[in-house]
Amino acid sequence: MGIQNLLQPGLVKELIIADILGHQPITSKRAADACDPNDPSILYEYLSCKEGGSGQLDRMFKEPLIKREESLLRITRNKKFYFAVFFADNQTKVKVIYELDVDVVLAEAIRQLDRSRNVISHVGFNEVWARKHGKVVFQDGKNL
Repeated sequence: MGIQNLLQPGLVKELIIADILGHQPITSKRAADACDPNDPSILYEYLSCKEGGSGQLDRMFKEPLIKREESLLRITRNKKFYFAVFFADNQTKVKVIYELDVDVVLAEAIRQLDRSRNVISHVGFNEVWARKHGKVVFQDGKNL
């Protein structure tokens, strides 16, 4: 596949999600997770978890301001976010994927960072939140 670090954490799940959604995966650790196959400037970010879990953006800075802005760029650089829930008993099979607007993800990340007592935090999102704020684009083996 031409991927130097196939065992990079989360990469296999990102490849599965990209395949389902018809996106072009981006395998660089510091970049977005995928892009539009016809326009690489259109970026997508994936969050994933198994049933009952939560997806997260790791190492988001509350402060200093310059680091916070850099952290939030990991959200705002994208056209959409996708939250995928994998089956707990078969973690290579997707149960559901929610599409989320960047503004909604950004608002929640800011809310969590503002409330955090830590300079560096993990910003978490669970399926209940994704269901409330997103729309289902894949479920039970079918693109919707």
